[in-house]
Amino acid sequence: METIANLLGLRGLDVAAVLVFLGVWQGISWWIEHPSAKHPSVTVLMSEYRRKWMMVMVTREPRVFDAQMMMSLRQGTSFFASTSLLAIGGLLALIGNVDPLQNVTMQIGHLETPAMELQTKLILVLVLLGNAFLKFVWANRVFGYCSVMMGAVPNDPADAQAVPLARKAAELNIRAAMNFNRGLRSMYFALGAVAWIAGTWALLAACLGVGFLVWSREFASLPREVILNDIPDTKA
Repeated sequence: METIANLLGLRGLDVAAVLVFLGVWQGISWWIEHPSAKHPSVTVLMSEYRRKWMMVMVTREPRVFDAQMMMSLRQGTSFFASTSLLAIGGLLALIGNVDPLQNVTMQIGHLETPAMELQTKLILVLVLLGNAFLKFVWANRVFGYCSVMMGAVPNDPADAQAVPLARKAAELNIRAAMNFNRGLRSMYFALGAVAWIAGTWALLAACLGVGFLVWSREFASLPREVILNDIPDTKA
């Protein structure tokens, strides 16, 4: 490990910081998808509403609204997949020519950073963006599976296949949403990984900042309170 780090121009503290960064990224993702029953995340709460959506769809006629919702979800995944791909292309170009970035680091820290070290730091961002792209593409495809399954749900709610197929559609919808959220978290942490250019401690600070941001939006945000609690009737 030490030999590889030296070849990449990294110090032991850099390797430790990257391991902490990756650990927080994966740890917060696991926490969001496997929260305690007493304090569920927004992702888990919305999974239940996705199941309710599919049950309501069984009795909805016509199902134009449901088709429009699925189209909107697939457009969202397509947009973020395209954005990730553009970012990957720009990052590859920057890795091939880090001279402008060396000038920036010289102005910020007044230290000359070797090209190999900068390229290694950018590779971390590249890995995160690549993961985000793959998650968005897979989410888009699974939303497509969900659309087909929704189309297979009989128009007659009394049909014996209506509810079982709707449940399958709900689980596909949930899996697609899970992958979409994983892609978003990967993009969040990719932005945080850019801070490594400014130094090891900047990476650790960004890691904590992004981790708290992702956690707060899942466990301590206003939308979560709205989802959990009844909204009082203000018309009276």
